[in-house]
Amino acid sequence: MARAELMDFDKALELFEPVIGLEVHVELNTVTKMFSPAPNPANAAYHDAEPNTLVSPVCLGLPGSLPVVNGDAVRKSISLGLALGCDIAESSRFARKNYFYPDLAKDYQISQYDEPIAHDGEVEVEISDGRVFRVPIERAHMEEDAGKLTHVGGATGRIQGAEYSLVDYNRAGVPLVEIVTRPIFGAEADAPEVAKAYVSTIRDIAISLGISEARMERGNLRCDANVSLRPRGQEALGIRTETKNVNSFRSIERAVRYEIQRQAAILAKGGSITQETRHWHEDTGTTSPGRPKSDADDYRYFPEPDLLPVVPSAELVEELRAALPEAPAARRRRLKAEWGFTDLEFQDVANGGLLNEVAETIAAGATPAAARKWWTGELTRLANAADTDAASLATPAQVAELAALVEAGTLTDRLARQVLEGVIAGEGSPQEVVDARGLAVVSDDGALIAAIDEALAAQPDVLAKIRDGKVQAAGAVIGAVMKAMRGQADAARVRELILERAAAE
Repeated sequence: MARAELMDFDKALELFEPVIGLEVHVELNTVTKMFSPAPNPANAAYHDAEPNTLVSPVCLGLPGSLPVVNGDAVRKSISLGLALGCDIAESSRFARKNYFYPDLAKDYQISQYDEPIAHDGEVEVEISDGRVFRVPIERAHMEEDAGKLTHVGGATGRIQGAEYSLVDYNRAGVPLVEIVTRPIFGAEADAPEVAKAYVSTIRDIAISLGISEARMERGNLRCDANVSLRPRGQEALGIRTETKNVNSFRSIERAVRYEIQRQAAILAKGGSITQETRHWHEDTGTTSPGRPKSDADDYRYFPEPDLLPVVPSAELVEELRAALPEAPAARRRRLKAEWGFTDLEFQDVANGGLLNEVAETIAAGATPAAARKWWTGELTRLANAADTDAASLATPAQVAELAALVEAGTLTDRLARQVLEGVIAGEGSPQEVVDARGLAVVSDDGALIAAIDEALAAQPDVLAKIRDGKVQAAGAVIGAVMKAMRGQADAARVRELILERAAAE
């Protein structure tokens, strides 16, 4: 497929106003599924289940099986709606969304249509320069997730060119909340970053509520990004595309930017935009056509006949409202003060989407400075190289343990980086990697003196230079000792021993 023509981003913004809309799906971590007693794979207890083992007659669509609403999912959905500033409906209803779902055995999805559980909210999001945008929320509705298709054969892992497909129904019926924004106007050149910051904020909210792991690499949090352009001065909205299931914050930003440039190039030449879904390709940083985008009428929604309306009591709603955690914006201000970070240091953490990771690492015993250093430094570097998120590489507990080993003098920063690579490779905890690889700093004076003697034998004039006041001459011996001991010597102790030797002679 030929690569699409792109317009320069700044030129595109001169000609067109970008309008974005975001649909974020949050998988809830209830013990069981939305409408069945089958275990929920979005719950940590069932992450590693074999395919098609977390199923029941309901999620397999067997004749005679009937759905039953998961009360815990309803409570968690209400909590999320409240955290989004939404009004909670006194009564909401489920509907059938009819569509050919090869990974939903009953060939329709139970969702909510015209009567969602939560509606009319607003979320504050902060971008990298500290400016705040208010993103309007149209609705947050409950539904069930579909299963998972694996396409075997072919070069891309997609259905095109595949020899056959496998279906795993474990995910079918997982409780979801879909959060739909209203059109977001006025973001202009910041539209890609606003999209990224918004999804990051939703993740922070979901995690703070304890309703989801919200890990994009696991599919707990997914984003569909709608993008349209309208010529400057035009009131009517342009035709939109919907880029489906973008699975990292960085890719959300890239996908929105790409669609702005792609659509602008088409419109500037007098072409028209097709209303369609599009697939995001991480490797090429491009989108490709999916299917024509259906309107609501095409899904033939009708009320789910097997489920009663959801009517939460006012007392329940107020109980959940009272239990809401700190809002993300307020939390950021508090954490910045508690950690003592400068504006730039805090922005490094926030812009990397690493607030929760740094906070949990500090809670596990690391200093704020050490937590920030490892997450925004080496882990971010490795994540960028692997085109993934830093949070997917290591846990806060592992990073805190690594920082403790450095603080105790067991590891140098250089050795710690090697240990981190072992942790990421699945070799165990930091201490286990140290033990298995033999990476601990050598602080035994006997071993260090033997290495120093060998280095001095090759550089006999060093001690005389040190006695003449040229202390920097010790650096050559320190370097030789570090090389001989594969970087595992305590460099500070080596320097002390060299200076002691020079003073004694």
